[in-house]
Amino acid sequence: MDDSSEGSKELVRLWRAWRTAREMCKDRGYELLDEEIQISLEQFREQYADGSGYPDRKKMAFSARPTEDMIEKYKDPKAPDSPSAIGTIWVEFNGDANVGIKQLRQFCQHVDQNQFYTGVFISAVPVTPSALKIIPTVLPRIIETFLEQDLLVNITRHELVPKHVLLSKEEKAKLLERYRLKESQLPRIQVTDPMAKYLGLRRGQVVKIIRRSVTAGRYASYRWCI
Repeated sequence: MDDSSEGSKELVRLWRAWRTAREMCKDRGYELLDEEIQISLEQFREQYADGSGYPDRKKMAFSARPTEDMIEKYKDPKAPDSPSAIGTIWVEFNGDANVGIKQLRQFCQHVDQNQFYTGVFISAVPVTPSALKIIPTVLPRIIETFLEQDLLVNITRHELVPKHVLLSKEEKAKLLERYRLKESQLPRIQVTDPMAKYLGLRRGQVVKIIRRSVTAGRYASYRWCI
């Protein structure tokens, strides 16, 4: 197939978005091996392209389980015997020209019926505002939406983006106690911030941001997610 064809261009775009989606899940703490992520374009074509050379988004869907470390991080120290607030994630790609209530409802039903804890819906076009309104109705499932174009580049690999590390509830409590602060006194980060979306931050969580310093080597700051 001609590398300048529309099919090849689309394949490259989806290959990049697919890899970033998998890197994002691994960075959050899900069980994914490097060899499951760092596949070549040719390998991607063999596995996910249809007969005409176009990417088949249905084949690109995947799930991943949280690691033991991730499960521990999402446990409530005040209720150690209660289940961790995390579980298997389901990631799905949608290439429809219009994405509305029908597509998002089908996705939410799939996530709920298969008891995935989190669903990530990645679309070629923006989801309509009316469709986004149905997300609160699928609680306790967590539904996230991304645009393919926003995943073409992994923002965490940029040299100007500092490392972000989610604190567990226990680490958050110790931080507030150490500095005698209320969480509302911490600097804030919006759930819509690109790094907050990448890490799947939830309201009330605290993230540690590690920056480089010419004088101190490295220093940390903290943000409360709202």
